[in-house]
Amino acid sequence: MVETHTASLVGAERPATRPRAAVLRVVYPRGLQWEHRFSAEPVTLGRQPEDGSPPLHHATVSRRHAQVWWDVRGHHAVRDAGSRHGTLLGASVIGQVPRVLADGDLLRLGDVFVMYELPADEDGDDVDRDNLPGGSPAMQRLRARVTRAARDPSPALVTGDTGTGKEWVAKELHRLSRRKGPLVAVNCATLTRELVESQLFGHVRGAFTGATSDSEGLFRQADGGTLFLDEIGELPVALQPKLLRVVQDGVIQPVGGSRTITVDVRLIAATNRELGAAVDAGEFRRDLLARLSKWELRLPSLAARRGDVLDWIERLWRAWHEQRGEKRAAPTLTPGAVAAVMAAPWLDNLRGVDRLVHELAGAGAIEIDVGDLPAWLRGSEPARAAATPAPITAPAASAPAVAPAATPPAGDARPARPPVPSKDEFVAVWTQLGGSVRAVAKHFGRDRRQIYRWLETHGLRVPAGDGDGDGGGGDP
Repeated sequence: MVETHTASLVGAERPATRPRAAVLRVVYPRGLQWEHRFSAEPVTLGRQPEDGSPPLHHATVSRRHAQVWWDVRGHHAVRDAGSRHGTLLGASVIGQVPRVLADGDLLRLGDVFVMYELPADEDGDDVDRDNLPGGSPAMQRLRARVTRAARDPSPALVTGDTGTGKEWVAKELHRLSRRKGPLVAVNCATLTRELVESQLFGHVRGAFTGATSDSEGLFRQADGGTLFLDEIGELPVALQPKLLRVVQDGVIQPVGGSRTITVDVRLIAATNRELGAAVDAGEFRRDLLARLSKWELRLPSLAARRGDVLDWIERLWRAWHEQRGEKRAAPTLTPGAVAAVMAAPWLDNLRGVDRLVHELAGAGAIEIDVGDLPAWLRGSEPARAAATPAPITAPAASAPAVAPAATPPAGDARPARPPVPSKDEFVAVWTQLGGSVRAVAKHFGRDRRQIYRWLETHGLRVPAGDGDGDGGGGDP
């Protein structure tokens, strides 16, 4: 059962700006269901908070781990409360100096990952979570809009970057519409320019060379159902008036035919292009755009809903095995692997997740550590480390962000010995990599025996066995 707790502003003195509602929710470990909605009163994140905040039960979370509150300058802020295993905001270690929280920020408390998000007011309860998974407010708002749009037979335009899942939205719009006909999907970029009119509207025998029989076309195939035109921005300008006629009047005329045919088709179009700019450039008709966008549903990039990445990994993992007649539970990711996956830029959006799942499932992965992730994903780490959240006060007193170990120079000289990390730097890397001695040794370019010595020096618990597992443990 999800634990919830709502705090409200009390007392005579109020901040200079009105507190905004926010949600903290656990996205990892997967079995830890915890969510907290609050606005103004300070919140203590920990196993045994003393201020009435909901407890966060996990062995790597301290009794009082971190504090979040509404700052008078108009934002929520966070600071570490003297935890044993540290608090990270993204890839940056935070200490007693407060840090500003922004929508979509990821906090790491020990081995627990918590998203900070501005809440959605509604969700689409009828939407299949298997098609449009995710607990992020962005996905909740999208599902609510899909529910409303599905009930209306008017055309819908689905926009968003490549790979954000526009085809999944189209499937849900059709399913919830309860239309009796089929969902027919076509990518407009794959339609041949010479035959595109025939492919959409059909043709009669003898209409052109090679037309040896009648063809009904995609619109008649979708009669009574839905036609999904993906990449609508690639449709030739010369054909757009004929598509506009179908949208307006519900009639088509096959190529070479002398009569019109009435069709009952719900039209859903999708594009990753900015059609407004295409209109200005004369590449898309303004009146057609107005007709197609009676409902406009915009999908956020995966980077804007990082809290849903693990949901999509599980969703696509199941699909990968189902396509091969198998049924296998999703793999277990170590905290270090989760940190890398959540921080990746995901430039290809869900296509990148699909690629990751294909590589991991094809290798028969069961438990995934940082070193098991493909190089193309781990290669994104230096880029994301550059994005460090701004402190509220002077940054000099804050703990340093995690920096990559020094790389020996090229040439015939002996390679320089990697520098000794500070305690804050070592603890941050140790926490970020999930307590894996192997991964930490690789990060700093040192022998594992040196990592054990540093663990003892800094008072950290030496893991049992070979040190490649959990580096957790609660408060002393």
